[in-house]
Amino acid sequence: MANSPSDLEVIVPNLHRRYSGVTATNRMVAPRLAKLFHAGWFGSDAPEGIARLGFSVVLKLWRRKSPVIWHARRNNEMIAGVLLRALGWPLKLVFTSAGQRHHSWITRWLIRQMDAIIATSGISASFLKVQSTVVPHGVDTDTYAPPKDRAAAFAESGLPGRYAIGCFGRVRAQKGTDVFVDAMCRLLPLYPDFTAVIVGQVTAEQIPFANDLKSRIEAAGLQSRIVITGELPIEQVQRWYQRLTIYAFTSRNEGFGLTLIEAMAAGSALVAARAGAAELVVEDGVSGVLIAPGDAEVLAAALEPLMRDVAKATVMGKCARERVLAKFSLNAEAARIGEIYRQLL
Repeated sequence: MANSPSDLEVIVPNLHRRYSGVTATNRMVAPRLAKLFHAGWFGSDAPEGIARLGFSVVLKLWRRKSPVIWHARRNNEMIAGVLLRALGWPLKLVFTSAGQRHHSWITRWLIRQMDAIIATSGISASFLKVQSTVVPHGVDTDTYAPPKDRAAAFAESGLPGRYAIGCFGRVRAQKGTDVFVDAMCRLLPLYPDFTAVIVGQVTAEQIPFANDLKSRIEAAGLQSRIVITGELPIEQVQRWYQRLTIYAFTSRNEGFGLTLIEAMAAGSALVAARAGAAELVVEDGVSGVLIAPGDAEVLAAALEPLMRDVAKATVMGKCARERVLAKFSLNAEAARIGEIYRQLL
């Protein structure tokens, strides 16, 4: 960690007040980077394991001779880096892009000002129009780990049945929460040992969407078996992963989709829509099943064999865990980012 401005090698800015997926991924990898470099966090939601930088420390870097990495993940952070460098701060600018869409003119201009570009997947890289290095997100495989006893972990929830099937993320159409609910309304009457759990925030603008989902659940008579928890503390979310036998990744579109590797790390069998990094992360038929997004019938058809054969789901969950350990750990992500930093420093 950075102890003084003269030691500092890397600044991790988080210039966004609302906690978001970008913030979450940043918070996870930053402490690992701080083990490799003298690094500091500038902004809100600083995690443990990395020094927190105030304005006074950043001001003291003005006209310093040795370079400092400024690793942006949003437009406003790129803008801040470009302005600071223009005013005399010795910054080397890095940007990580998870977006899978055509960028606005201002984003394209900002990207061209960067010294290095990281894309979280090949699809994200294809939209950048500049040279980039693909570095997939990683997950803390110690924190997101299988429970000692999954049946006991589920039992402590107090929900009916013996097994849980989950879909995590904000409750909204983009995340495909409606697709999951419709698939569960088809399948749960056939598989009474399963309960479905939706863990995620319902924002004010999504209340009509959430109310519609609740109406569908009530019409199916499944109020006790399709549970929407709302937003939970991260420790409780991690425990919910350990209760799942099967995880459904239902996003219609996604930057990366961190819940994919979180669920896999916890040993859940996976059915994933082809969105975000799903095709990069999942070995179809081995560590998960890939399907087209936005279709409840397709989702139900892929989930049903795993619900029918829990032993098969368990084996797939073990393969998923092994896949994450080999390819998508936080240490692997930090090491790849560190190689880029070293070239710039």
